Amino acid sequence: MVREQTIAQPENDVVVQTATVAGRRFRVRDHYAVGREKVREFARATQSQHGAHHFEPDARELGYDGIIAPPTFASVIGISATRALLESVLADYDLSQILQTDQVFELARPIVAGDRLSTEVVIESIRQFGDNDFILVTFSLTNQHGEIVQSGSTTIVARRGVEVDPNIANAVENIMMHARPVTVGDFAVPDRGPLVALAADAPAPGTPASRSDLVHTLPDFDQLAVGDQLPAGTAQVTRGDLTNYAGVSGDPNPIHFSERAAQLAGLPTVVAHGMLTMSLAGGYLTSWLGDPTAIEKFSVRFSGFVPVTTETPSTVEFSGKIKSLDPRRRTATILLAGVSEGRKLFGRAIAEVRFA
Repeated sequence: MVREQTIAQPENDVVVQTATVAGRRFRVRDHYAVGREKVREFARATQSQHGAHHFEPDARELGYDGIIAPPTFASVIGISATRALLESVLADYDLSQILQTDQVFELARPIVAGDRLSTEVVIESIRQFGDNDFILVTFSLTNQHGEIVQSGSTTIVARRGVEVDPNIANAVENIMMHARPVTVGDFAVPDRGPLVALAADAPAPGTPASRSDLVHTLPDFDQLAVGDQLPAGTAQVTRGDLTNYAGVSGDPNPIHFSERAAQLAGLPTVVAHGMLTMSLAGGYLTSWLGDPTAIEKFSVRFSGFVPVTTETPSTVEFSGKIKSLDPRRRTATILLAGVSEGRKLFGRAIAEVRFA
């Protein structure tokens, strides 16, 4: 069961580099066609309200022909690639004991409905620390024009060689969504595998895409100062929101919808997806900026969770502060924070944004 949290990060002098698969590159065999309605579904699931996520006229005002995806939409594409790695190349790990600790998105330009995106992933490193392996995977999404639209990284922590509690194994087996072979008539289509191994010297995936030169941000850059606080914001999350996000994102982890699975994982109740809380933080930032395309980089280290009961919605409180300003580029680095029931959700959350 993949869940998001921060555990002790390894120190360099106690880490053993695992070299067997580190550095290997893979391409996802099929491209991902970004659908207009899928973007809208993801925007609704993440409470992303900007009109450019829903209507073409709003997107055209920002310089794009199709509706644009929220900043964390790439997670929909990345989750299948990560799962393919864990089911094949990294198959020694127990899928019921996987944690996500960090996520980084670098947005050369927004993902737009109609894009055909090819995905490459690299297992950058596997660092051993006690019973845990810290696995850093980088990714790049290249569009039909050979341009890198987005790139980034994810860090997961996995346990190798640890005996799995049979109760957890049964819960995973009986609750999680399982992949089934595609069939045509009475015959199963041979599974060639979702990943294609690439040689170390294979050509780079492409060059970064160019984005619209204009942004339509609301704050006046010339009136901003280091240390300024963003207006506070809140979001509410219900069990229905978790179920909806699980389906839209393709995240089958039962701790987000099964009380039994959550308790076996040591949680008090069902909890919200870490990527959902990151997406909500992205929406909070967009509401202040007024333009989702102004976000150039967004990174989070997860440190807490949002418990969601059946009785009442859970509330997430967001805040932000300007860490630095670059007058030459008219950009800013924003520190973000999320809190639920007094619990910090992010050990670190940083966004780099630009202004009109």
